[in-house]
Amino acid sequence: MASHVTAGLGRRLGALLYDGVLILALWLVITTLHLVFFQQVLGRPAQAVWASALGVWSLRGLLVVATTLFFCFFWRRAGMTLGMQAWRLQVQTLNGQPLSLKQCLMRCATGWLCLAALGLGYWWVIVDRQRRSWPDMASHTRTVLLPKR
Repeated sequence: MASHVTAGLGRRLGALLYDGVLILALWLVITTLHLVFFQQVLGRPAQAVWASALGVWSLRGLLVVATTLFFCFFWRRAGMTLGMQAWRLQVQTLNGQPLSLKQCLMRCATGWLCLAALGLGYWWVIVDRQRRSWPDMASHTRTVLLPKR
C-alpha cells in the first residue's frame, strides 16, 4: 500500500464542483428523456407532467438513482470520478484497496445526508484530525491526494 496524504477540503470541493457540472449535464438528459416519455408514450402535455405527483416524484427518483450510479460506477472502476481525477484525488479503503459496492452505496447515502445538512458532512474535514468527511467515516474509506506524475 502506498502512503498518500489525506485530501483537504479545497481539493474535495473542487472535484465536487467539476463533478457537479457533469451531473447537471446528466440531469438535463434524464429530464428531457423523462419529459419525452410522458409526452410521447403516455400522451400527457408538459404542463401536466410537472403538475402531477407521478411526474415529479418519478423524475426525482431517476435523478437520485442516476447520480448514485454515476458515483458508484467511477468509484468501483478507478476509485475516482472525472472531477476527482482532475484534482488528483482517489477514494480507497483504509488499507488502500478499491471500494466494494457496499462501500460505494454507503458513501452515496451519506453524501446525500451531507447535502441535506447543507454540506456539513464535507466541511467536517476541517475539524476531523484525520481529515475525514462523513462519507469517509461511514464507509470506512479515505480520500487521498495522489502524487504528481
